Amino acid sequence: MVYKRKIYQDLLAHAQTPMVTVLTGMRRTGKTTLITQLLKDLRNKNSIFLDLQRPDNRELFEQKNYDSIYEVLVARGMSKDSPMVVALDEIQLAPECPSAIKYLLDHKGIKFIVTGSSSYYLKNLFTESLAGRKKVFELFPLDFGEFLLFKEIKSVATDWQKKHFDKDEYNRLTAYYEEFIKFGGFPQVVLAETDAMKKDILLDIMSSYVNIDVRSLADFADERNLFALAKLLATRVGNRIEYNTLAKLIGLSRHTVKNYITFFEKTYLVHTVPVYTNNVGREIVKARKLYFCDTGLANTLAEISSGVQFENTVYNQIIKQGTVQYYALKTGNEIDFVMDGKLAIETKETPTDGDLMILTRLSETAGLKEVKLVSRNRSPRFENYVWGGSIQ
Repeated sequence: MVYKRKIYQDLLAHAQTPMVTVLTGMRRTGKTTLITQLLKDLRNKNSIFLDLQRPDNRELFEQKNYDSIYEVLVARGMSKDSPMVVALDEIQLAPECPSAIKYLLDHKGIKFIVTGSSSYYLKNLFTESLAGRKKVFELFPLDFGEFLLFKEIKSVATDWQKKHFDKDEYNRLTAYYEEFIKFGGFPQVVLAETDAMKKDILLDIMSSYVNIDVRSLADFADERNLFALAKLLATRVGNRIEYNTLAKLIGLSRHTVKNYITFFEKTYLVHTVPVYTNNVGREIVKARKLYFCDTGLANTLAEISSGVQFENTVYNQIIKQGTVQYYALKTGNEIDFVMDGKLAIETKETPTDGDLMILTRLSETAGLKEVKLVSRNRSPRFENYVWGGSIQ
């Protein structure tokens, strides 16, 4: 069964325009599955899917004579009498593609749908040659609503920012949310039947990231240092990035560590979160906090505390719904997340009314009028919070 992601309708709509449709995201998030489904759902059936992991397909788009590419497409069964749709999978493996795509789009009217496993390459791939002729879509691991869809569990998305704790929803879905926190949202992991299979798939995803993405997209001399840094960062989820400290611990220069983390971010392994500030004199304005793209993946790299797992999960839920920052005073007091510059969010495994008082006081200092506690567990004597599983 094919489960359609939330991004799918927008992707389908754009796939029916003449512009180049670009789908990028981390490896194993389901890009190929979505593109295959797109070709089935498009009214135009004069289409072809080409996997650029195959050397013959790469060679085709590395030719200097672009008209010959067109003729090969015809020889492979495409009709000259109606517009062609060409889907190219793993386009980062064929760096010469953009020029060919531009020519075939401009001179032959071919519609291109392309996928790739990294913004490091794809976001800038068409900057000059296809400016104004393409749109980039990003695909991330499943959010909790999509997780439930893949599990075939009925759920209704509501405005969680206006909700309080829902006992019935918590009782019905809490076991699924705990699984989501532990193993994350990669589609293959979600559909795996046993915990052992989930762990194996997560290890394989990380191995593929190092052995394929790192080797094909970066010129790093020592992949072992890169992997060691990834493991070290997993132990610092939710903390501010201290480049000097990391450099000393890993035995690399500050510059190298910074380059590695930039690479991690541009290839979707991690996200860095900036500070929300309204008073430069009192807030820490430079340091960014770090989160992993998927909590399950972080859990395969390091032993992460229960509270940090939950915080990382909530981050990955809310980042798909708005702009996320964090707030910090030099005194050490922090607000976990500031959403869209107006909502203060604090994650607590089991919240109390005291937590709400502290959050409200910090929010007033930050100039934020809206506050929301997000919980993992049910609080015994307090209900003015929203359960994390309600964020769908």
